[in-house]
Amino acid sequence: MPTNGSRRTFVKSVGAAAGGTALAGAMPLLWGSARAAEALKVGFISPRTGPLAGFGEGDPYVLELVRKSLARGFSAGGTGYAVEILDRDTQSDPARAGQLAKELINGNGIDFMLTTSTPETVNPVSDACEAAGVPCLSTVMPWEAWYFGRGAKPGQPSPFKWTYHFSFGVKNFFDCYVSQWHELPTNKKVGVLYPNDADGNAIREHLIPDLQKAGFTVIDPGPYEDGTSDYSAQIARYKAENCEIFNTFPIPPDFATFWRQASQQGYTKIVKIAQIAKTGLFPSNVEALGSLGDKLATACYWHRDFPYKSSLTGVSSRELADGYERASGKQWNQQLGASLSLFDAGFQALKNSAAAKNKAAVAKALGALNTITIVGKVDFLAGPFPNVSPTSIIGSQWVKSKAGSKFPFDMVITEHANDPKVPVTAKLLPYS
Repeated sequence: MPTNGSRRTFVKSVGAAAGGTALAGAMPLLWGSARAAEALKVGFISPRTGPLAGFGEGDPYVLELVRKSLARGFSAGGTGYAVEILDRDTQSDPARAGQLAKELINGNGIDFMLTTSTPETVNPVSDACEAAGVPCLSTVMPWEAWYFGRGAKPGQPSPFKWTYHFSFGVKNFFDCYVSQWHELPTNKKVGVLYPNDADGNAIREHLIPDLQKAGFTVIDPGPYEDGTSDYSAQIARYKAENCEIFNTFPIPPDFATFWRQASQQGYTKIVKIAQIAKTGLFPSNVEALGSLGDKLATACYWHRDFPYKSSLTGVSSRELADGYERASGKQWNQQLGASLSLFDAGFQALKNSAAAKNKAAVAKALGALNTITIVGKVDFLAGPFPNVSPTSIIGSQWVKSKAGSKFPFDMVITEHANDPKVPVTAKLLPYS
């Protein structure tokens, strides 16, 4: 969030954006009917501080756009509602995430919950909503870690009635990675560093077998605990096995520690493709690595070059990125689109329900949702499970920005196996 001194400028910039194309999706309600209607209360929970703060960095801007678009109210089934969005910061603490959800449900009486960014946020919020019978829509964590990580079993009916999740899954990572890794000649030996958490365990269980079937040799030293400070044993193993491809799903502080040690111990000179998930998402994470951040391969679930626009606010992907940079002075990041897509999909479900304050009707509408958001299609009718809609993950890479840019690195798109509508803008470069 901007400082108090810059808040007026920030809000003014946001308002200008929302006052133009951003209002294209607003519901044309009269002020009087919106005021007269009962308020529709929507919770929004994300991490804005703590180790996962990168995910929430752009949320204040997105929330300003959304609130501006909904300022005149919202209509569903011929009924007008005044919308109140109650946003909360988890501080990257799973226990706090669950507690905040319960407070919004029991203390504030929310009608609908939206939540995003990593199992540490999404799962406890989803669990609280499932237990309380409150419809909840979430995004940005592997859907396997959301679905199976919360107790669902393969081959059995979904245990979830109130909670729905759209996001990338292991197959999306697999398709992206194989497409990306085939762009450079390597020995196809992949050193993996997966943490002992919901993300790491889901990726280990489902991705490694698929990579092996595709002809890659996977070297896995085993799970590590968040906060590990010495990775010498893992690095020695990767060097001994000559792993020219490296893949990891860490929290930002852990990767910074690992990658600096990998450089000091000579492993980065062996790596041709360093494929970084979770940590490699945001400019701030890459900039913190200095020269070691150049040519890190990553993947994006939204990019300023995506060909989609927000169904709620009307802004295009490019307008969202440019507007954020003007308002905040910071480089755009991919969570901007993901957070906005949550409101796109969520309010479309509320509209489809025809009864936005009827929790059962909203949950039913979520299960039948098929819509286009700023990240692309969200379709719960396509499976693989009733509460899950897989979305695309697109291969990308961080490279040094061109002369004249005020930001040190730029994310370029290097493959699009998951969504050919997304334009490829560059070829993958070897890390070393």
